[in-house]
Amino acid sequence: MERKYFIPSVLVMVTLLGACAPKGANHVENQMTIGNKPQGVLVTETAQPEKFSSVPPPDCPVTVPQESPFVPPPPYDRLGFVGEFWYGSNALWTAVRRDGTWSALPHNPGGYTQKVFWWREGYSISEEPEPALTVTAERLDGEAPSIKGSKATNASASDIGSAMLVGVDLPTLGCWRITGNYGEAELSFVMWVAP
Repeated sequence: MERKYFIPSVLVMVTLLGACAPKGANHVENQMTIGNKPQGVLVTETAQPEKFSSVPPPDCPVTVPQESPFVPPPPYDRLGFVGEFWYGSNALWTAVRRDGTWSALPHNPGGYTQKVFWWREGYSISEEPEPALTVTAERLDGEAPSIKGSKATNASASDIGSAMLVGVDLPTLGCWRITGNYGEAELSFVMWVAP
């Protein structure tokens, strides 16, 4: 009869000893270890989300009106958008927000979308319906892929005249340098992309 109780007695003894064993800081229950990392444990790292103000921070060098403002050639000298100023030269110019901010932009899987209008002296929609303009964007205050704008097209309206138009999808909020290239002309400006 002693044999009948031997195996259950050993199991009870091992179970009791296991229950009494101290559980230190390094004790991990029901886990396999690969290398130094225990498997089967849910580890949550709380990434700190970037905080974005609606106002450009001091370290974002947004483009502001020049002391001697650029005045485009006629008929553009009497046109423009409310809240924006002309920026550039006769070879290539754009309209920049006076507060240096693009906020509440539409958001899609590609990022925050903005349409950017560009002009140059002598541009004609009929002669160049798809202008040879390329636009890129680079984030200045953090990591994000540089982007290339959409293929340039044309636009025309009474308040803007004949313009070139490019769409950009900025993957993140933050401080962005937008650069347009047309032939020998290059123009860059900096905007704060806000929530």
